[in-house]
Amino acid sequence: MTRKVGIIIHPGFQLLDAAGPAAAFELAEGFCVGSYMLEILAPGGGEIESSSGMRLAARPLSMEEPLDTAIISGGEIIRSMAAAQEIVAWLRRTGVRRTASVCTGAYLLAEAGLLDGRRATTHWWSTHDFARRYPAVKLDAERIFVRDGSVWTSAGISAGIDLALALIEDDLGPVIARRVAQQLVVHQRRPGGQSQFSALVELGGRTGRFIGLIEWMRTALAQPLTVECLADRAAMSPRHFARAFKAETGTTPAKAVERIRLESARIAVETGPMSLDRIAEESGFGDAGRMRRAFLRSFGQPPQALRRAAAISRNGGR
Repeated sequence: MTRKVGIIIHPGFQLLDAAGPAAAFELAEGFCVGSYMLEILAPGGGEIESSSGMRLAARPLSMEEPLDTAIISGGEIIRSMAAAQEIVAWLRRTGVRRTASVCTGAYLLAEAGLLDGRRATTHWWSTHDFARRYPAVKLDAERIFVRDGSVWTSAGISAGIDLALALIEDDLGPVIARRVAQQLVVHQRRPGGQSQFSALVELGGRTGRFIGLIEWMRTALAQPLTVECLADRAAMSPRHFARAFKAETGTTPAKAVERIRLESARIAVETGPMSLDRIAEESGFGDAGRMRRAFLRSFGQPPQALRRAAAISRNGGR
């Protein structure tokens, strides 16, 4: 099934709001051929100037465009109120399966009434103004992106990539989304209910030298994975191993172990009913209290909060 994704721009749009998601969907199509078809659309079509002065060629926005997903870019919306009003009118009439916004593109969704009674987010700089203008929207200024049913919104600029990765995961699953994130050299998910891990660690280092070791670590999380233990497994002296591992992955062995334990624990917390004590034991934290402290350091939330958020997401954001 090919999903047609329309990235909708306007005079003064923020270039990364469009280019970031476009790059993510391009890579996803490369990994899963036939999944996506991209279109850049704008009122009137033609060459549309971004806030930076660079231009993108766009096809005219019309009701005849059969889109699966519409992503509305943000930027200097007031540069052309006529274009903004045309996008709002289109949003009110369109029948796309999924509507999303990047950054201040949320203003256009709100103006169209699509966010009334829904949870949403936007660029942190605009949150006070947004809340004043659209009191019917349940604004969550702390989130990188928010899904409420078929409507998705994201925070400022680079958060459009986070949004695109979440949309790809929703369509194609976490494995493809992770591969796209690695190619983009970004975190698949950020803190605040979203985990993030170094792509270099995931790939076993810059040259892949430690990929076998990291795969073994994932199967041995309950063991005491000390530097000495890992060095012995890699057939290196502890001192040489610690230096080589950091040079390859950009992090220390101890931090890599904690990241992998956090990844394993997060997946168990968010996807299953296992008790937190059992998860802590199996992922190598030893007890739930230690695991909770690690979650707070890395994600800013305890395991219970992530479990609740995951349950809400599975229920369509409500």
